[in-house]
Amino acid sequence: MNAIYTAAATANGRDGRAVSTDGQLDLALALPPALGGDGKGTNPEQLFAAGYAACFASALANVARAEKTDVSEVSVTAEVTIGKDEAGFGLDVALRVELPEELAGEAGEKLVERAHQVCPYSRAVRGNVPVTLIVE
Repeated sequence: MNAIYTAAATANGRDGRAVSTDGQLDLALALPPALGGDGKGTNPEQLFAAGYAACFASALANVARAEKTDVSEVSVTAEVTIGKDEAGFGLDVALRVELPEELAGEAGEKLVERAHQVCPYSRAVRGNVPVTLIVE
C-alpha cells in the first residue's frame, strides 16, 4: 500500500481523553451507561460509527460518480454494537443507507453493495466483524 495520509490519536482508556496529534480531535471518553459508565463523554463505538458512516458515504459517492448517478441526497448511519461472545468482547455493525426514491430497489442495492466492496472500513473489518447492509 502506498500511504497517502496517516491519522494518529492517543487515548488513555474508555474513561479518559482521546487527542489527535494535530489537535483537531480532543474529547472526553466515558463508558456508556450500558457498560456501567455515566455516559458523560463519547466512546470508541461512537467514534467508529462516525468514521465508518462517513467513509461508507464517500465510497458510495465514488462508486455512483463512476456510474454518473447522483447520490447527494444519500445518508448513511452506522450502528456499532459491542457485546460478548465466547472469545470476549466483539462488535457487530449495521449500515443503514437511506437512498432517494429514484434509487429504490435493485439499482440502489447494487450501488450499496459495490460501495461495501471498496470502502476501506468495510475492507478492514471483512471476515472479522459482521456487517449488515440495510438499504432504506
